[in-house]
Amino acid sequence: MDSLLDFEDCIKDSPEFRLALDQFEADVSLLETQLDKVMKLCGKMVEAGQAYNSANQLFLSGLAELFTYHRKDGVTMTCLNQFQQGLQEMLSFHTMLLDQTQRAIRQQLTNLCTQFLPQLAETRKEFVRIGDDLEAAAAKNAQVSRHKAADAERASHLLLATRKCYQHFALDYCLQLNTFKTQQKMDILNSAFSFVHAQFTFFHQGFDLLRDLEPAMKTMAAQLSQLSVDSAAKKKELENKHLLVQQRDASGEPMISPCPESDDIIQGYLFKRSRKKPKTWKRCWFSLTDNQLVYRKSHKEEAAVLFEDLRLCAVKSLEQIDRRFCFELLSVQKCCALQADSEQLKQAWLSALQGSIDLAYREKADSQLTQPKEPLPLLSSGDASPASLARRPAALGVAFRGPGNQRCCDCGEEEPRWASVNLGVTMCIGCSGIHRSLGVHVSKVRSLTLDSWEAEQLKLLCVLGNDAMNGIYEARRSEEGRVKPRADSPRAEKEAWIKEKYVEKRFVQRSSSDGAQHQKDGLGLRLYRASVAGDLLAMARALAEGAEVNGSIGEEEGRTALIGAAVGGSLSACEFLLQNGANVSHRDLRGQGALHAAATAGHTGQVCLLLKRGANQYAVDERGHDPLAIAVETAHADIVTLLRMARMNEEMRDSEGVFGATGDDETFQDIFRDFSDMASHDPEKLSRRRFSHGGVEEGDEEAGSGGMASE
Repeated sequence: MDSLLDFEDCIKDSPEFRLALDQFEADVSLLETQLDKVMKLCGKMVEAGQAYNSANQLFLSGLAELFTYHRKDGVTMTCLNQFQQGLQEMLSFHTMLLDQTQRAIRQQLTNLCTQFLPQLAETRKEFVRIGDDLEAAAAKNAQVSRHKAADAERASHLLLATRKCYQHFALDYCLQLNTFKTQQKMDILNSAFSFVHAQFTFFHQGFDLLRDLEPAMKTMAAQLSQLSVDSAAKKKELENKHLLVQQRDASGEPMISPCPESDDIIQGYLFKRSRKKPKTWKRCWFSLTDNQLVYRKSHKEEAAVLFEDLRLCAVKSLEQIDRRFCFELLSVQKCCALQADSEQLKQAWLSALQGSIDLAYREKADSQLTQPKEPLPLLSSGDASPASLARRPAALGVAFRGPGNQRCCDCGEEEPRWASVNLGVTMCIGCSGIHRSLGVHVSKVRSLTLDSWEAEQLKLLCVLGNDAMNGIYEARRSEEGRVKPRADSPRAEKEAWIKEKYVEKRFVQRSSSDGAQHQKDGLGLRLYRASVAGDLLAMARALAEGAEVNGSIGEEEGRTALIGAAVGGSLSACEFLLQNGANVSHRDLRGQGALHAAATAGHTGQVCLLLKRGANQYAVDERGHDPLAIAVETAHADIVTLLRMARMNEEMRDSEGVFGATGDDETFQDIFRDFSDMASHDPEKLSRRRFSHGGVEEGDEEAGSGGMASE
């Protein structure tokens, strides 16, 4: 035990006692300071805890409001309510902990300080005063002369009385100090024990509470696991739908096709002319379903039926008014004028309305206003033509003719429905999303079932294909020790593989060369010569090794690979280069571009393709000749006709103003389409005539490369 003040030493008032007393007083002063500090800190902690509880209470109220969002799900709501009640009880336990802490620390230590310390201070004050009196009495007694007996006796009596009084106060002071030192140890330990016990009770109650919540937590964990699986499946489904919509042709027109879950045959925005005010047109949302035409003026209003039975109506184009793209529906009771945003949308609505009327007439007499057994195809502004719908399955069949195209080029999944136009490969929907993320400069992805395909684009898939392109882009896969992902591999693994394969071109077998510039020039020359020869595989290999598609070849008067393909006459080579970013407007050192070269060589198919890709038909070479002048000079009649029609159509379109882009001459479009199809499918029918300088005909040759049988 700690040493206490000795009462015998107190009576003696020895220097050792005085030192011990000073040490005791210093300890009491230090303890008083520490007690005061602890009580103040305890007060701050309690105040902070109360603020925390207030904030926690607001938080629990917010949680309770959030949980009501799931009130329709009984099981989830029950679990959440149990959690909320448990958290509320924990908050009550914490409030009790703060109260017990305040009682354990502040109240007990405050009692210790108020019970002993003031009395100690008062006793010490008297002890010091009597000690000073004793010193004075002792000094006075020592100063009295021996010859003054009476004074000496009085001084002796005063000294004795003062000493007894001093001893009495000294003993009381020592007793109080010893008692305080004994009591403070017990009170401090009791206070700490009470605080720890309060903490123990708090956490024990929390443990019991959470143990009671364990069944609800297991139920919620099972629900959470199921929701995680359902969420992942739903996310994948949404990503697939997103890709389907994103990869359609971006025509710039508003979509009019409904959601797949809708029963509407067609729906979209149309302008409706007011019957009371003929000059007033209101934009409304129309939908065609169950042989009824329904519209809404705004999303806040209920749908209204414009025509209840379209079998009693006639639909026709409306040409005698100033507004464009108008049509009307006529019935015995009323007529209604409607306006679409473009001619394509107008034709889509006319086809859908007339088709719905015809289908309704074919229904059985006893089935009124029922859904057709075979609904009309959902139409959109990007694909409103029934002919284009009929061509889509053929694109998939043609693409599968390519070697290895029946499986995804990157993971091997069967029956891929997507393809990269510029790479000439087919892929599954998962890999197609990764290809799209690489950018169109790496891979141009399109759907084989939803998008329209030109013949030359399909020919690239057949001539190149997965086997040939994988032979190029995966040539060094075994050397690198890389394992190709499978159809069930994680998306991250597929994404890493595709980036290494097409962006980094890590597995391409590159030809050795002494210098980088020499290798670059050699690849450019290889690409040019392969383009002239129409060798698609050699072209693909050169591009994979790093050849620049728009690189000028010094040995060939600054020509690019596209100009070489136009000279060689391979329509597929031109298409392949254009899909891989070839500049259709580039011209060589003599000022001639690919269109000049095609016109000079008499390749009608190349002329059609280059015009479609935006080649400038007015560009002149160093002699001041444009492609039309070259075609006239070389007497290529078909090309002269094409260029003149293209020029005439462009001039007519420009004269119509800013809206002329939607009004191309139909005759020109028909002729242009015929030439393109013939160049792709029946190139032998496109012949050209050459004349010697003397005007003697030399012979006929095919105008384009070998074609693929039409589907």
